[in-house]
Amino acid sequence: MEILKSAAAGTLESSDAMVTVEPGEDGIQLELSSSVMNQYGRQIKATILETLERLDVTNAHVTVVDKGALDCTLKARVECAVFRSCDASSANIPWGGAIR
Repeated sequence: MEILKSAAAGTLESSDAMVTVEPGEDGIQLELSSSVMNQYGRQIKATILETLERLDVTNAHVTVVDKGALDCTLKARVECAVFRSCDASSANIPWGGAIR
């Protein structure tokens, strides 16, 4: 998928994450900050990049502010932000089918 405009999903509440995607060049640029970075930073980064790969996002600037979100929440937030950035309507979004 091609990122057409800036879009965000999520909140800054505990156990959630705020994900912002913007058009980018030269691959995926990921800015990640997390309240649990020392414990789970590698897993959080892997989950985000894996989700972007499954959605066929190749060029984007992604900013994630994590407040202890579970992997399933991170996947949902990334998926939602990407679909919003592509102007996908609710009628043609493959919820649950795009992310394994």
